[in-house]
Amino acid sequence: MKSKTESVQQNHNNHLHKISSQIKVYIPAIISFTMLIIGIGLDYFDVSFFKDWVRIIWYGLAYLPVGLPVVKEGWESIKKGAVFTEFLLMSIATIGAFAIGEYPEGVAVMLFYAVGELFQGAAVRRAKGNIKALLDVRPKEAYVFREGRFKRISPEQVNIGEKIQIRVGEKIPLDGVLISEKAALNTAALTGESKPDHVFKGENVFAGSINLDGVIEIETTKEFKDSSIARILDMVQNATARKSKTELFIRKFARIYTPIVVFLAIGVTLLPYFFVDDYVFRDWLYRALIFLVISCPCALVISIPLGYFGGLGAASKNGILFKGASFLEAMTKINTLVMDKTGTLTKGVFKIKKIKAVGFDEQEFMKYLLAMEAQSTHPIAKAILEYKLEDTAYQASEVSEIAGQGLKGKVNGKTVLVGNKALMSTHNVDVLKETETLVESLVLVAIDEVFAGYVVIADELKEDAKTTITALHKVGIRNIWMLSGDKDSITQQVASELQIENAKGSLLPEDKLNEVEKLKQNPNNNIAFIGDGINDAPVLAASDVGIAMGGLGSDVAIETADVVIQTDQPSKVVKAIKISRSTRSIVWQNIGLAFGVKLIVLILGAGGLATMWEAVFADVGVALLAILNAVRLQRMTWD
Repeated sequence: MKSKTESVQQNHNNHLHKISSQIKVYIPAIISFTMLIIGIGLDYFDVSFFKDWVRIIWYGLAYLPVGLPVVKEGWESIKKGAVFTEFLLMSIATIGAFAIGEYPEGVAVMLFYAVGELFQGAAVRRAKGNIKALLDVRPKEAYVFREGRFKRISPEQVNIGEKIQIRVGEKIPLDGVLISEKAALNTAALTGESKPDHVFKGENVFAGSINLDGVIEIETTKEFKDSSIARILDMVQNATARKSKTELFIRKFARIYTPIVVFLAIGVTLLPYFFVDDYVFRDWLYRALIFLVISCPCALVISIPLGYFGGLGAASKNGILFKGASFLEAMTKINTLVMDKTGTLTKGVFKIKKIKAVGFDEQEFMKYLLAMEAQSTHPIAKAILEYKLEDTAYQASEVSEIAGQGLKGKVNGKTVLVGNKALMSTHNVDVLKETETLVESLVLVAIDEVFAGYVVIADELKEDAKTTITALHKVGIRNIWMLSGDKDSITQQVASELQIENAKGSLLPEDKLNEVEKLKQNPNNNIAFIGDGINDAPVLAASDVGIAMGGLGSDVAIETADVVIQTDQPSKVVKAIKISRSTRSIVWQNIGLAFGVKLIVLILGAGGLATMWEAVFADVGVALLAILNAVRLQRMTWD
């Protein structure tokens, strides 16, 4: 086992090695730049020895550090069958510049191209930073309790049901249930939220979370390969491999565009011979070389994938995982949003909404009710038992369950009935008329066959549910639907509270799917569905974009969805839409910039009005501007 000192020293050495590797990347460009500046200075002052073969050798040596890798890459591409690439264009243009004696320009073109590639590499690393950072949260080890003590082993070797220990500052290696009384966790790797998440005994904890306070113990509920963090890593790695339609189009375009450019350059060189009286081969070759440099599709090929990487990185930083650039693009077209209710807009947890006592004060009334509900395991009973009494609770006896109606028993020497309206009717208990208008879950109570009051139990709205609907309207999505398996009366009430105009309840999974299929019959509808349960999986798959709540959502829903919201906040859907639109905007800005500048300089170059330096700007300069534009995504906020 490594000591802490050895571990720190290894991390320090790795850091130095990383810095050293990064510096080595820039050395060829620095050498070429230095030699180019010296050469231009010697030319300017017309130094006597800097003539003829000395000048050729000097600029040739300046060219090699940046030019040789590009020429080699072009040759390797040709051997693989990809003849017309940007490497070939740059090689022809710069070697051609040497052939006509334009040595400084030949070196400069290749140097700026190399610098552009370095900027591209740095920008891509930055854009991927938030995605790659997830790889660092993969837990490396687990302290599992075996043979009477905690042993350090690989998380992949831990079985379901084993007890593991996590110390302060360490990552939780596997999903599980907290055995300790409480824990404070940093779940930023999973949710994008850096604030501490307080968890209590019996609650779920997820792999990748960092323990902030005290030694804690958990019992594992999943193997490592099925844990939250492993699933996220898999989705992220797959996301970077999936290309958007725009990205695929540009790459196909470049493959067709490049050979056309090469043949046009040949035409610019040779065709004027038949039409121009004072034709000079060298002049027209120079124009053709300018044409080639300008025509290089680097700006497009670099900036568009980079734009999508930037969007994916920005989204993951905000706790939103797109499973590919294609879904980032599809999100920009969404105009119809369909939502599940429970677990999406509501917390999916029953809470007491209202207590109405008749003939008793609230505390006395709740003593009778709590005594009875303590004998039940129903979710509604659990919600009622959350109520805090100021005094000691009563004890129930002779409790029996009446199927489909509720409970009957003895509390404090009195007969107590707890249940629904059917139970009250069976025992001829008259209830308040106001209960007829209540649509939420009701628990009615009678004491010695006299109505004593009721408790309203309801699922709580998520804190950002209302603001989400308002924000969706602001971003132009007005066709919003809510579909739920809950009672239609409750569904309509929640819809009214959230100001959602279209809502349907009492739906089975196939009913939800049918409703979405009806919406899809309108070709103008681009539909996103947000859900969290197993029953939502068919609709998630059928929608143009399926969005799953990843914190509390089922594994099936998360696997089926195209986008995963790690924080379970519906407001993140608005942020996902904004990020996707910003990404699309930047991608098209880059396309417009590249085509616009290139077209202008192409015309000037063919007419002999542009030099190789303008060509360098039109190619490498535009690529750099496009890269800088794409990097803006990392600095944007979408609140």
